[in-house]
Amino acid sequence: MAYHTPSDDGLADDNPSVPRYYAWLVFALSFGLLISDYMSRQVLNAVFPLLKVEWQLSDARLGLLSGIVALMVGLLTFPLSLLADRWGRVRSLALMAVLWSLATLGCGLAQDYGQMFAARFLVGVGEAAYGSVGIAVVLSVFPKHMRATLTGAFMAGGMFGSVLGMALGGGIAAHVGWRWAFAGMALFGLMLAVLYPIIVKEGRIAPQGAQGAQGAARGQGRADGKPARLPLGSLFGSRSVRAAYVGSGLQLFVGGTFIVWMPSFMNRYYAMGADRAGAGAAAVVLASGAGMVLCGMLSDRLCRHSPPRKITLAIAYCLGSCLLLSVAFAMAPGALQLALIGAGMFLAAGTTGPAGAMVANLTHRSIHGTAFATLTLANNLLGLAPGPFLTGVLADHLGLATAFQLVPLLSIAAAAVFWYARRHYAHDAQCAAAAANGVRAAAMEVQA
Repeated sequence: MAYHTPSDDGLADDNPSVPRYYAWLVFALSFGLLISDYMSRQVLNAVFPLLKVEWQLSDARLGLLSGIVALMVGLLTFPLSLLADRWGRVRSLALMAVLWSLATLGCGLAQDYGQMFAARFLVGVGEAAYGSVGIAVVLSVFPKHMRATLTGAFMAGGMFGSVLGMALGGGIAAHVGWRWAFAGMALFGLMLAVLYPIIVKEGRIAPQGAQGAQGAARGQGRADGKPARLPLGSLFGSRSVRAAYVGSGLQLFVGGTFIVWMPSFMNRYYAMGADRAGAGAAAVVLASGAGMVLCGMLSDRLCRHSPPRKITLAIAYCLGSCLLLSVAFAMAPGALQLALIGAGMFLAAGTTGPAGAMVANLTHRSIHGTAFATLTLANNLLGLAPGPFLTGVLADHLGLATAFQLVPLLSIAAAAVFWYARRHYAHDAQCAAAAANGVRAAAMEVQA
């Protein structure tokens, strides 16, 4: 059976006709590589306590080792995703995975802070465009009405990869040393990098209706001799899509910060070793991954015929996470605090699906890799890169517990930005649909 459902905007290229089993196989392999991506990124957090003692590092320097990856992802995701849209998404994803896996192996071989920083720099280069290009591949083989669910579920791979990276990394580090923790993550990534292009083929994931638009994206000329234009204007062409980028980035400042520093929080305030701290933090991150999936599914189910309601849910997720996390970190360590942290992290990640659906609905599918790169850029420059570093600076001066009490307040700003998007979404979606029909007409000229 193939996926083929009526599109709510009348665009045939939003209705991929691929076998259902193959669509889910593409999802599974892309999801597996995203897990590897975040295992390689977050294994560092599990060995923070060991590196701090062995190399006598401050919290700010530890935070920088994490932040440099997010910074490189933020800086390079747009150009590398644009290149992948033109050059081929599958081969680009495979090369990215090889690079970040080899760089992770380099982390395990590092002899000092400078070498570790350089290796983490290369991890960031390798991972720069995977999330944006990977989700573009996934969305290309599924119908449009599943976008919030798929975006939330796919990006949850980052959370599950973080869980595995911290839990397995902490366990390996406790038994055979922190260097082997990095080596294990690297070998897993290299295995998937070899398998991915063997199974996922570029020709099978490109819907027939989109081929003309993809041809335009690669610079093919029109029938009248004029050059076809890449529909990049939709990347920033509406107030709603710009607000989606900013709101998502601000909310990830909160979620990303807690993911990075949770093992250290467990180590300092619950007196856990590296292995138990990694496992405890992994449970909290798992709640965040579950929130991505379930909140995305809820958004699609409740708001299928009213997309603006998804933004209303995103606002609720922001405010709910702020309340739960603020209360949690005002409490003394204990079971109730951990339960509230888990609940807060569940909601904190809930905006991923609605924000991704907004970006996909307001931009043309031929540049979805670039559009999600723009979202990734905002997520990293506004959230994932500054969050761990600034929290480390606050922790050096005020203590980690006090820093954790301040971080959730960013969710209020995120809610305000999503509220702004909610006001303009209906009008912007209509304009995006009209522009997409124009690009489709140009694509038909290319085919003619």
